[in-house]
Amino acid sequence: MTIPSKYDASKVEDKWYDYWMKNNYFHSTPDEREPYTIVIPPPNVTGVLHMGHMLNNTIQDVLIRRARLLGKNACWVPGTDHASIATEAKVVAKLKEQGISKNDITREEFLQHAFDWKNEYGGKILEQLKKLGASCDWERTAFTMDPEMSESVIKVFVDLYNKGLIYRGYRMVNWDPEAKTTLSDEEVIHEERQGNLYYLEYKIEDSNDTLTIATTRPETIFGDTAICINPNDERFVHLKGKKAIVPLCGRIIPIIEDEYVDLEFGTGCLKVTPAHDENDKNLGDKHNLEVIDIFNDDASLNSLGLHYEGKDRFVVRKEIAKELEEKGILIKTEVHTNKVGTSERTKAVIEPKLSDQWFLKMKDLAKPAIDAVLGDDTDINLVPKKFENTYRHWMENVRDWNISRQLWWGQQIPAYYFGDAKEDFVVAENIEKALELAKEKTKNDQLTANNLRQDTDALDTWFSSWLWPMSVFDGIRNPENEEIKYYYPTNDLVTGPDILFFWVARMIIAGYEYKGEKPFNNVYLTGLVRDKQRRKMSKSLGNSPDALKLIEKFGADGVRVGLLLSAPAGNDILFDEDLCQQGKGFANKIWNAFRLIKGWEVDENLAQPETAKIGLAWYDAKFNKALAEIEDHFSKYRLSDALMTIYKLIMDDFSSWLLEIVKPGYQQPIDKNTFDKIIKVLENNLKVLHPFMPFLTEEIWQYITDRTPEEALIVAKYPQQKEFDAQIIADFEVATDVVSGIRTIRKEKNISFKDAVELFVIDNDKQSKFFDVVIQKLTNTSAINYISEKVDGASFRVKSNEYFVPISKENIDVEAEIKKLSAELKRAQGFLVGIQKKLSNERFVSNAPENVIALERKKEADTLAKIETIISSLNSLK
Repeated sequence: MTIPSKYDASKVEDKWYDYWMKNNYFHSTPDEREPYTIVIPPPNVTGVLHMGHMLNNTIQDVLIRRARLLGKNACWVPGTDHASIATEAKVVAKLKEQGISKNDITREEFLQHAFDWKNEYGGKILEQLKKLGASCDWERTAFTMDPEMSESVIKVFVDLYNKGLIYRGYRMVNWDPEAKTTLSDEEVIHEERQGNLYYLEYKIEDSNDTLTIATTRPETIFGDTAICINPNDERFVHLKGKKAIVPLCGRIIPIIEDEYVDLEFGTGCLKVTPAHDENDKNLGDKHNLEVIDIFNDDASLNSLGLHYEGKDRFVVRKEIAKELEEKGILIKTEVHTNKVGTSERTKAVIEPKLSDQWFLKMKDLAKPAIDAVLGDDTDINLVPKKFENTYRHWMENVRDWNISRQLWWGQQIPAYYFGDAKEDFVVAENIEKALELAKEKTKNDQLTANNLRQDTDALDTWFSSWLWPMSVFDGIRNPENEEIKYYYPTNDLVTGPDILFFWVARMIIAGYEYKGEKPFNNVYLTGLVRDKQRRKMSKSLGNSPDALKLIEKFGADGVRVGLLLSAPAGNDILFDEDLCQQGKGFANKIWNAFRLIKGWEVDENLAQPETAKIGLAWYDAKFNKALAEIEDHFSKYRLSDALMTIYKLIMDDFSSWLLEIVKPGYQQPIDKNTFDKIIKVLENNLKVLHPFMPFLTEEIWQYITDRTPEEALIVAKYPQQKEFDAQIIADFEVATDVVSGIRTIRKEKNISFKDAVELFVIDNDKQSKFFDVVIQKLTNTSAINYISEKVDGASFRVKSNEYFVPISKENIDVEAEIKKLSAELKRAQGFLVGIQKKLSNERFVSNAPENVIALERKKEADTLAKIETIISSLNSLK
């Protein structure tokens, strides 16, 4: 086979991905091997590949490919989340373009449109993951609205309801007026925003008196049902027992007393609007106040808003402020900063709203999940540990979960109503079972399915994805099936810390409730991908590169390396395209090293040179040391460090040193023994690198020799860790310093590599001579002579040893050399004066720690030796 002169990722990646797919390497079925399982954090079905997905899925692919090489039965389950709010919004928008309103069609028709949309666009992100090299078991691809997944969700709802953990309650909830649905507390993002504090004057009934309240929301005065003062506030004693008149609408409302009112804030008088503020609702319940809801579902004002009916709340805020000012009711306005709740999905400002909703009691359910992560004998390991505090805070302060959403896209709540009373409903897995229960509850055998109407709300998306590690293996419907028993609990979960509570904690809760054990062993929390200016990547900032264009430009392997080199666990990633360029450069370096090896002519009759034998012995030790480091890094989820260890091993030790040591002379053949061993070394390098750069490594692996599908790199055997000689590694470090010293002299003195030099050594360190022949080959040194006295020539030091290379005056510019050495001497002498001044200072010597003084004395000794060497070199030139 002719090896191309350049590595072209665009020609290689599809070829090998198709080959892996064709040979079914990604598919897993239970067998006698140890399972290694990862379930993908299912991306939204509306999504496209962004930098966060790229990082997250690269890490998962590295872990799964490594497990495969280690001989484990690797199973990576892919899938997508139906993303109820986001997808419903997309479908509604698409229908609108076609002139169809959601309100004009049935739920079934809408769902058909939604599934059509999902089938057309929903698999896009999974196809993009293939471009990245993700080796998921695509035969297992799941979707949170698949029939069997939905059946599992409904089964769990019914079970939790029957256990008394799910209930229906009329509560103040977070209302998203754009999506027209409730949100759980965790889906609300609190942002500091600058607004105004409006001071409004209310008249007192049957009096000329007035009182002033301060509010950030003047548009809500139509919902006021009381004014509250603090009973201890002497300023308002005269108002006790009186009534106030709400501006514009003229409603008479009581003035109530409660110590809840902060004497210091605003005016000390508080307007109470129970329908639109949770604290006001609590006050209203305590004082039996009327509840007046002034908003429509889209946060426009309803008929109670009088002449503002139909207008958006923010439009009304501006207009009502103007009207109140014109009528002398608005006394003043102050700039005021407060926290505003916004929808995580739509970014709309949340409206507190009283509503009948379904809730799940969380406190008792959460207890096993707290112990699993934070107990003395923890079952689940969070990486990095710093997120344990965040987890603790959330879980110990957990509130009941609002699980109902006013949407159609999602699992419909399995509650069936048969009457108008609050308790006239049953909960069942289907309408047939519901009818049986309804007949039983009503004692009415004449009921039919037509008498039942199912709750129109859908379940929160997270209520399906919290079952993900179980439901993908059908562990809810068939808890004793072979797959759930084999693959569960899964091994590693890789996700972002932003969904630590939304998803991770809830999966742990569900795991203990339905399997009696953890859903995974380890949770690897990645950082956020930011740009070089530390800004979070987003479409609005225009700082998020197109993932597929990056792959096109740098190759999938280059992008993977670029992402991972900058991705320490849990810390934010400062993404820089230069790192992808570095990844691409690394691929080219490996390719060129491979081409160099394959370009050597092999002679079976040649004996193996001593240099090659020594070089291979050193690299074997170096490789096994690196293997131990890689293993340690993986055990701590330091994938960035593991990759850097491999990078240095291949770039420095293999390419820069080993290949130089073993390569034959110009136009000379290499012996077969060395060649075979170099190929073996290369193959081992490819094995450890494969999880990080799968395409490049498979391409080279298949070029090395003809392979059967069973011999593909993706299913090769990972190198086994062996004992290694640490001394040979340490001795080689010294040898490389010697080589560098000789090369520096050659460069500085302009001595061609073709001209052999001689080396003289004063061996004060009694260094090993094991690498002498290697030093000679790498520097074209004719002989290494061990001496006791200095000789004339250029010199350098390595540790305590002195090395001399005799220089012929004919070969160098004596005048320029004297000038350069004189400058060096002057610098060294100046440095020595500074050190000796410090050491002659009694105050410094008596107060400084011993190790500091020892360091200064070493600097003095080294500098004196350097000066002596320079003077010796100068004398040899005179």
